[in-house]
Amino acid sequence: MSSLVKFGILAVGLMLAGCQTAAQYEATNTANFKPHDKELLSKVSYVKTPVAEPFRRAIVDYHRKEAPGSIMVDSDNHYLYYVLDGGKAIRYGITVGEEAMAWSGIAKVGSMTEWPAWHPTPGEIERLGVPKFVAPGPDNPMGSRALYLYSGGKDTLFRIHGTNQPEYIGSSISSGCIRMTNEDVIDLYNRVKLGTVVVVLEPKHGDSPFNSKLALQGGGNGNY
Repeated sequence: MSSLVKFGILAVGLMLAGCQTAAQYEATNTANFKPHDKELLSKVSYVKTPVAEPFRRAIVDYHRKEAPGSIMVDSDNHYLYYVLDGGKAIRYGITVGEEAMAWSGIAKVGSMTEWPAWHPTPGEIERLGVPKFVAPGPDNPMGSRALYLYSGGKDTLFRIHGTNQPEYIGSSISSGCIRMTNEDVIDLYNRVKLGTVVVVLEPKHGDSPFNSKLALQGGGNGNY
């Protein structure tokens, strides 16, 4: 191979490397947790299954046009983005609904609750055999926080909330709501406010530059 060809290959490689930014993974900062949070999180009975690396909270490049302070949900790739300034976002791994139960569109955070109770819908009660009411607590399926999504001034009945099943982060098994680890949803909750815009992409419209499915299969990496 000629030195000219070798130089060309090297130059292309350097150009591609310059376009990639490794995800900056963030450890949970419990300093921002309230004493009540620490108390209840210490009492959970579910197994705190570690989240797979592609779904760990990270600061990443963000190429879309949503305004800083807004939320974008990419259900296809199981990511929720909280948009920051300067072309960056905090990316969280999530559990989403099965496609038939998924909701998409533009909403706003219409209500926010710490350690919410669970009021299953009639469909969930019939399908899952659960009670009509589950009190707040460390093992409540709603977890540590809930953001209630409103559209057109009405409750969509879809929420962004915590979970007592962290092993399913990165899966599509919920009844439509967007689940996060209890630690991650506390982090998000501390950043958002009432009226925050939430964009939930339609199925098959995933817009993440990183394909989480390939990463889990060993065919991708954490770089862009």
